[in-house]
Amino acid sequence: MIGEGERDEAPMLYIGEEVGSGTGPGVDFAVDPCEGTNLCANSQRGSMAVLAASETGGLFNAPDFYMKKLAAPPAAKGKVDIRKSATENINILSECLGIAVSDLVIVVMDRSRHKDLIAEIRATGARVQPISDGDVQAAIACGFAGTGTHCLMGIGAAPEGVISAAALRALGGHFQGQLVYDPAVAMTKEWEGLTREGNLARLAEMGIADPDKVYEAHELASGENVVFAGSGITDGLLFNGVKFERDCVRTSSLVISTLDDSARFTDTVHIKPGAQSIALR
Repeated sequence: MIGEGERDEAPMLYIGEEVGSGTGPGVDFAVDPCEGTNLCANSQRGSMAVLAASETGGLFNAPDFYMKKLAAPPAAKGKVDIRKSATENINILSECLGIAVSDLVIVVMDRSRHKDLIAEIRATGARVQPISDGDVQAAIACGFAGTGTHCLMGIGAAPEGVISAAALRALGGHFQGQLVYDPAVAMTKEWEGLTREGNLARLAEMGIADPDKVYEAHELASGENVVFAGSGITDGLLFNGVKFERDCVRTSSLVISTLDDSARFTDTVHIKPGAQSIALR
């Protein structure tokens, strides 16, 4: 349902591509093999490989557009709202979490389109944590206490919004998304030469009848069973990146599932042939 083929001119993982043996139950996948490509290329924090899965029809086929997003902890689920101002949502979040506004950390992508949003957040007294890329990990971090991340606001890529929604739905957290089609709002070089009317026509062709609809997590990841899996490529908020040692490679992963209402953190040692020394840590 979501892949990297068309977007990054990759040789595989096209939207609609069939994978697997063709037997057994049907499953929809949304994948981002390298969420935070620039982070990975520059060896910066927050890059990871992610996947979401559900039964056939259980994941929203998000167009390759932008999406306004709001992610928050379970305590604020259904109370904060993407249609409210940042100031209103920050005050609601403070009340729900029992945390002073000045202690709240709001993650926002460091983009020119967020200049006014960042100014409004700072005016409330809350802290802004700007990130260059990788809003999936930031969104999921909102679902866990102790990460130092309390909310994600702003505009990012729509396909990544579906993956974030799947994870937060499984965690019981809050996620809302609203498609962005106006180049004047997106403010990205990728849309230079495109028009608002042209993008609306593209959405209509894709079957999006209401381009202004606000999608809840259970609409973006609507399946009865939803699973999220992620592995760190570089160190981040949720897990460590890949560690190369002489006789092994270490990876750190997270699996969140509605099947048994669980979130599993795993550290794996991949032993190299002929290994002679495997450290415990």
